[in-house]
Amino acid sequence: MFRILKKSLKTGVVTGQHPAAAPPEEISTSEAKDKARPFLSSLAFRAVDTGSCNACEMEMNALANPVYDIERFGIHIAASPRHADALVVTGPVTVNMERALKDVYQQTPDPKIVIALGDCAINCGVFKGSYAVTGPVEKHIPVDLRIPGCPPRPAEILKALQELRTGTGSNTD
Repeated sequence: MFRILKKSLKTGVVTGQHPAAAPPEEISTSEAKDKARPFLSSLAFRAVDTGSCNACEMEMNALANPVYDIERFGIHIAASPRHADALVVTGPVTVNMERALKDVYQQTPDPKIVIALGDCAINCGVFKGSYAVTGPVEKHIPVDLRIPGCPPRPAEILKALQELRTGTGSNTD
């Protein structure tokens, strides 16, 4: 015990800064920014996995750790779509999840924002052409924001959510 304590006192603080976010390729449309205007002070989102490999979920869960701490920006994860302002959909839409995705979309109160997170949600990614996949999220429900990557890093997700809420962004339609 004393050996470990002595070593840690010699070494000092070894933690670093969180990694800087690279700008996402496609931020959002002006219509999505208009929808996000009521959520400037806080935003609650519901995660919906429609058949992904869970890499995007792991990166999204990292947003809640002390490094990224999305709570400090007023962004919260909702347990129910009825309490959510936005839906974050990961993965391609599979045959078994198509009806569930549409139900969750209907249960989310208006105005709602739909975010396609990761390449699989945007264009089916590596699952394209599978017999179990019915298509990307946009084929089933309207998508307001696309965050590309396989998987996108937490810093990129956080940056895109902040730009959506504040109405700024480098790449708008």
